[in-house]
Amino acid sequence: MSVLICDSNGELWHTRAKELGLDYISMPYYVGGKEYFYDLGEHTDFKAFYAAVRGGEIPKTQALNPEDYKRILIPYFERGEDILYVSFSHKLSGTFTSLEAALAELKESYPERTCTVFDTKNICLGTGIQAEEAALLKQKGASDGEILSFLEDFRDRVRTYFIVDDLMHLKRGGRCSGLAAVAGTVLGLKPMICVQDGELKVIGKVNGKKRVISTLANKVIEELKDEEKHVYVVDADCPEEGDKLRDLILEQRPGAKIVRQTVGPVIGSHCGPGTLGVIFSA
Repeated sequence: MSVLICDSNGELWHTRAKELGLDYISMPYYVGGKEYFYDLGEHTDFKAFYAAVRGGEIPKTQALNPEDYKRILIPYFERGEDILYVSFSHKLSGTFTSLEAALAELKESYPERTCTVFDTKNICLGTGIQAEEAALLKQKGASDGEILSFLEDFRDRVRTYFIVDDLMHLKRGGRCSGLAAVAGTVLGLKPMICVQDGELKVIGKVNGKKRVISTLANKVIEELKDEEKHVYVVDADCPEEGDKLRDLILEQRPGAKIVRQTVGPVIGSHCGPGTLGVIFSA
């Protein structure tokens, strides 16, 4: 059985990752010209990050290079361990080209070792939920094949919905045209976005904070099938709105197991402050 790992773009909280026995790859971000690596919230100064962005700082993210991946993977291979990596969407980053290059090189030195990469075709806790379920199966003694078979089906049941407060952050990340970003900002329209087949898709536009909260709440209320699974309600530096969203869901689905969480700096660099989201399995 392989060592199960994920990455910090899956955004499981550090305590949850430790409970599950999950190792993770820390993804980098830059603020004020300084490089940081997201540690699933263990030592992250969220307030400082979002204050900098609100103050005009433009954060950046960057793909890991092949040398980074070799540094991360070699210790596992040196110990004679194989890897099952539950990753965020390959369509959302060029980092996996570097991973493939690193694995091709490492195969020459460690021909007996394997690293199986499962593309969750999701991001944020849409990936994290899948890593969480994989880890729970592993704790029950499931084989790699059994875990992968489960994930192939479960992946299509994961729902990731979020609404951003400022379209300009998506525009900088290439997710929204400049014209649409300016028009949306002027009109006060906020796009509702989901993840489909590993890509971000705009599925509607919402005007006003109350409608943002009710729209997201209704997605959970209407689509949540299994109340035994976690529902993640996330916010990017707007905790009061996130709490209202949680409470509105619980009014209609009191049995829902809701986890409140802050959006990390890597994802936050693309969505910006004021983003609200819900992630769950249907």
